[in-house]
This record gives sequence, C-alpha cells and structure tokens, in this order.
Amino acid sequence: MSDEAIVANHHTVVTAESVTCGHPDKVCDQISDAILDAFLTGDPYSRVAVECLGSHGLLVIGGEVTSSQEVNVIDVALKVYEEIGYHEKPETIARISQQSPDIAQGVNPGGAGDQGIMYGYATNETPEHLPKAIVLAHRLTSGLEKLRRTNKKFSWLRPDGKSQITILDGKVQTALVSCQHDPEMALEDIQRLIAEHLIRPVTGDGDYQILVNPTGRFTLGGFTADAGLTGRKIMVDTYGGLIPHGGGCFSGKDPTKVDRSGAYQARRAALSAVASGLAEKCLVSVAYAIGRAEPLMLTANTFGTGDDKKIIAGIKKHIDFTPKGIIEQLNLRRPIYRKTACYGHFGRDGFPWEQPVDLK
Repeated sequence: MSDEAIVANHHTVVTAESVTCGHPDKVCDQISDAILDAFLTGDPYSRVAVECLGSHGLLVIGGEVTSSQEVNVIDVALKVYEEIGYHEKPETIARISQQSPDIAQGVNPGGAGDQGIMYGYATNETPEHLPKAIVLAHRLTSGLEKLRRTNKKFSWLRPDGKSQITILDGKVQTALVSCQHDPEMALEDIQRLIAEHLIRPVTGDGDYQILVNPTGRFTLGGFTADAGLTGRKIMVDTYGGLIPHGGGCFSGKDPTKVDRSGAYQARRAALSAVASGLAEKCLVSVAYAIGRAEPLMLTANTFGTGDDKKIIAGIKKHIDFTPKGIIEQLNLRRPIYRKTACYGHFGRDGFPWEQPVDLK
C-alpha cells in the first residue's frame, strides 16, 4: 500500500497506542492509584491527590492527602514496583501535605474540586463499545504481560513494552510491538515469537505490516531507561486520542476530583446511549466550575447517528452529574482504582461506569 493511499482524504485512517504495566509512566500511575486505594481502605472519605516521578534510581511521591487513615506511602510504592517485576530498589522520597482548605471549602458542601471539561465516548464498533484501534492496542500490551507472567517460553520478556495499531478503512494496516527483553535473546527470535504468539492471535491473519522492536535491542526499561510521570498516558487511558480529552488525568485522584469521576460518568452516559440503541456512537461532554455542584455544560453528539436532544433528556433523567451524585451512583468511595491504571479505564468488566442504564 502506498503512502498516498494512507493519507488520501477519502480514506479513514486511525492509530492508537497502549503500554504495558512496566512502562515508566504506567508504573507511576499504578503507584499513585495504589496509594489512593490504601487511604480509601481505611477512610472512604479520604481526599487524595498523589503523583509520582520516577527517574534513574529515584522515585518521588508528592501530593495532598486529608485522611484519618495512616499509610506508609513509600512501602506501598515499593511493593507495587516489585509486583510489576522490577527488583532493584529505587531511592524513594515522599512529600505529602494536607489538601488546601481553599479547595476543601468548595468540595465539602458537594461542589466540584476544580474547574474542567470531561468527555465520555462509546461506539458500537466493538463489543467493548470502544474504537477498534485502542481495543487491539490494549490486547497486545496486556497479552505481552500475560506471556511474560504465565508462559515459560517467554521468560526472556521484561516488564516494559508498548504497542501501536494503525487501521485503514476498518482493516489493520500495521501492528507494532516493542518489548523489553533479556540481553541474550536474539532479535530474530523475538520477532518470530511475538508475531506468532501475540500479534497474529490478536489481529488475525492478513496482509498487514508487523513491526517488532524496530529499533533493534530493547534491554533497558522502566526508570532505568526513561523517566516516568503520573498522568502522562491519558490517551492510552481513554480513547486512543480519537476523541478530545479535557486535559486532566485520572490516577492518584479520589472521586471528588471531577477530572476522574466526571469522565467516568460521561463514559457511562455515552455507553448508555449506545447500549440503549439510541445512537451508533456518542460523545458526551461536561464542564464544571470549582465549588459548584451542577455542571456548567452537558452535551451529547451522536455524529448524525441519533437524536442528540433525546439522549440529553434521557441522561438528565437517569444520570446524576453532580459530584455527590456521581460518587453515589457509581459507589466510588472504594479501593477499586489500582486495577484501572493499566490497559485503559474503559471497556473492561467490573467497573461501575461500564454498566449502562436504559435512557429510553
């Protein structure tokens, strides 16, 4: 296929990526959410905003917490780091203070903890109600982790890794996997095994390009190879960059932060529209002002596949977008967040925002 065919205006081409649990940014997301879970376990009303930076032997944990629960955040962080598969022990620094009383005065009565715009999306393109490209990208990275943890034939795999899928007119054009590996493993063997045991089973047979470790060796990973930050993979977390993102990340934030809870409820609203048969795809947008409970904006866009006004009426009738209402409807004051921190926050069983309501 020529480059001209890929960029031609009458073709639809999309690309989405995913990363494994050992990617340095995702390590930070998991640590932030594990710390959040630890506080919520003892105090469901904990106010938590925790972020991490990892870089070349150093892990820094910072943020604001107001909670009756005592948590050794360094112990939590190092346990997560080891469970992911990294065995060196980084120097770890924690700087945690209480939440600003200026913010608390708006949150305590039930208002939003900050201003912001959140988006939720759903499509009937896949059973997960997500774009095909992001679904396949997550399957590749989660499959890579599964091979590392469960298949002795892949004991040479290491925790870090990435995937990327390009789709043209609904068909896979390129499947890319980069995986950290044992230094003794030959590139040709890596490429053959990953294509045979991971890529082909996920993306199927067909005439498409397969790329495995296109730079060659990938022996250094995690914080040894690159810096990691909480919240730097927001497109991986959501819809693969195929719809807008308001800018706020999810990990490390308790549910009073509408960056997280508002986006979850917007996904539930969009999912409900599609699952109810009211649209083939739906984008729900919501905006808040700090200290105010009711959204400043709530819109639906079905891209011509449904009745936007009817969907908004159904959403307003059945789905509460006040911060307090979101928390209550989705039962968000629970330690459920670490498992969201890898392979996407949407399209996976067990999350309350993935349970649609009938909007008819």
